Amino acid sequence: MKDEKRVCFENRELSWLQFNERVLEEAADSSVPLCERLSFLSIFQSNLDEFFMVRVGSLHDQMLLSKEERDNKTNMTAQEQIAAILKRTKELEIKKDQIYFKILDLLEEQGVHIINFQALSKKEAEHLEDYFEKEIAPLLSSIVVGKKQPFPFLKNKEIYAVAVLSTKNEKEKIGIVPCTQGVFERLIKIPSREGNFMLAEELILHFLPKVFKNYKINAKSLIRVTRNADIDTEQIYDEDLDYREHMEKVIKKRKKLSPVRLEHTRELDGITVGKLCAYMKLKKEQTFYSHAPIDLTFISDIRDYLRKNENLFFQRRIPQPSAFVESQKSMIEQIEQRDILLSYPYESMKPFLVLLHQAAIDPDVVSIKMTLYRLAKESKIVNALIEAVENGKQVDVLVELKARFDEENNIEWSRRLEEAGCHVIYGLDDYKVHSKLCLITMRKRGKIEYITQIGTGNYNENTAKLYTDLSLMTANTEIGQEASEIFQAIALGEVVEEAEHLLVAPKCLQNKILDLIREEMEKVKRGEEAYIGIKINSLTDKKIIDQLIKASRAGVKIEMIVRGICCLRSKIPEYTENIRIISIVGRYLEHSRIFIFGKGEKEKIYISSADLMTRNTVRRLEVATPVYDADIKNRIRQMFQTMLQDNVKAREQMADGIYKRVKTEQEPLNCQEFFYEQAYERAGNPIAKKIENESEKEVILEKITDKK
Repeated sequence: MKDEKRVCFENRELSWLQFNERVLEEAADSSVPLCERLSFLSIFQSNLDEFFMVRVGSLHDQMLLSKEERDNKTNMTAQEQIAAILKRTKELEIKKDQIYFKILDLLEEQGVHIINFQALSKKEAEHLEDYFEKEIAPLLSSIVVGKKQPFPFLKNKEIYAVAVLSTKNEKEKIGIVPCTQGVFERLIKIPSREGNFMLAEELILHFLPKVFKNYKINAKSLIRVTRNADIDTEQIYDEDLDYREHMEKVIKKRKKLSPVRLEHTRELDGITVGKLCAYMKLKKEQTFYSHAPIDLTFISDIRDYLRKNENLFFQRRIPQPSAFVESQKSMIEQIEQRDILLSYPYESMKPFLVLLHQAAIDPDVVSIKMTLYRLAKESKIVNALIEAVENGKQVDVLVELKARFDEENNIEWSRRLEEAGCHVIYGLDDYKVHSKLCLITMRKRGKIEYITQIGTGNYNENTAKLYTDLSLMTANTEIGQEASEIFQAIALGEVVEEAEHLLVAPKCLQNKILDLIREEMEKVKRGEEAYIGIKINSLTDKKIIDQLIKASRAGVKIEMIVRGICCLRSKIPEYTENIRIISIVGRYLEHSRIFIFGKGEKEKIYISSADLMTRNTVRRLEVATPVYDADIKNRIRQMFQTMLQDNVKAREQMADGIYKRVKTEQEPLNCQEFFYEQAYERAGNPIAKKIENESEKEVILEKITDKK
């Protein structure tokens, strides 16, 4: 039974690589505008960088600690997982190179050429040689590895030119030159040819004989190292430092961790590759040969150069004013009358920002409490909180300093908040705080009242234009009281043990979801209609996966939208044949989390900050809120059903775990474009198009039905 059921599981890391392949497919999609295809190519690479830094780094650590420890879903050891990852990554790198050069051909049609020395005239070559000697060479610092000069520390993701050097009397040596000093342009213009560029590292590589004048260069290449960035912040905790200083120490330590990958752009002989691996304590399997540039961040400069050609980009979209918010009326008053839902990026974040500003100056507001995870560089959220404290409000803010790769930004904001007079808490000892929770407490008419905002995405004005997220604002007293209990627990360094309305990890989210799945199984036994709908970024929690398999076997219909990692395989006879799983990868990053249980009067709908990953369900503080407003429930349900009908950007998972584009004979439906069109239409006459308007619901449903 156990071995049979194992066919229902997918390895986490290999599933993630499948997701990144879907991102790469967008770069290959001819229906995507050319400059956006460039962006997807760059996203593919940055995703892969982080994957090696975090996930592969973690597996290397695990392999050193316990070679026998196995993945609880596929029974693979860390070593087996790394071997499978390296093999699959090499396949994806070949695919990436092919796509890159196809895009280069298309860029040439737009007058943009990334060239090498073979394409230059003699005069142009002389100009670049002069440019190198005057503008670049004085800024280079070369190293020849030898007895008196050990192999240097290579910075994470930096580009280096490497040369195999020799003289008449000495053995071969390795010369190294850093190529990304940040003091010269990466894209070098060819003055005589508009739109022609050369990468600075290629220029440096070509002129290495001028750098190593006393040596013969036998071979040369560009290389790039990716280092492990997975740090156990508690293991290196120093009790003599305050927590903010401790996290600054963590960031510095991360930059010096062991290499996990080496990329190179020229064919190097096995001996040279072996030497480089020996210096960096890598195996040859961890090296990757790339025909394309090993750092694609220059793509943003190409996009900027072509910015005037609108046809090469997605049609400009602007988050619209919510049709369910009256701009001239107090946000607090509107929320007291009815719950309000904002859907990003289709609707603007402005109503929530206005709410914070109004709370900052409202004499009835006693306090504002928030959990902050990832903030914009110029955060209007923080400015509103500072305004509140300056107006005499009690402002309590939990700033999660363990938000990976955003630590430095969060450290700086925490300082500013603290200096302004806010009470700042830096997370919990044992749990990362990932919830998106804001509580405004008021004293009105002699009693305490609450406005609670619970979202699926960060309090970040920039990502609110790029990620699909939901934000619920409610005056529900019970939800407000439970949110207050969460903040009280945080202040004591604790977590809540139980909640009646909210689902709150780590103590009462996973078990509640298991119970909700169980309830649907009981409905089948009673002959009632049972249904589960889930939209998340990732699914790895084995307890929940096991329960979903049981529910499928019991006859519960399950529909899932899982953007990224999915460790559950659907459509397997006798096990998951009642489960359908799709992934939507498009212009906007699908980020909202929705849980639907049941249908009709017994239907329960939640939105959440949590994915169904063990790290979210039992190792973090996360919050899911029930949606009680009938109109908002209708709206979320219709959004969910529309996403399930997407036949442009959706891929459906097959029984073998492979994803295939959804193909139907129906009219094309790109759900993200549909939602934006809907937001524009609603914003045209917001007062007349409130959600209470039954005729609009019928129009929306008719549109969705027509596109089935």
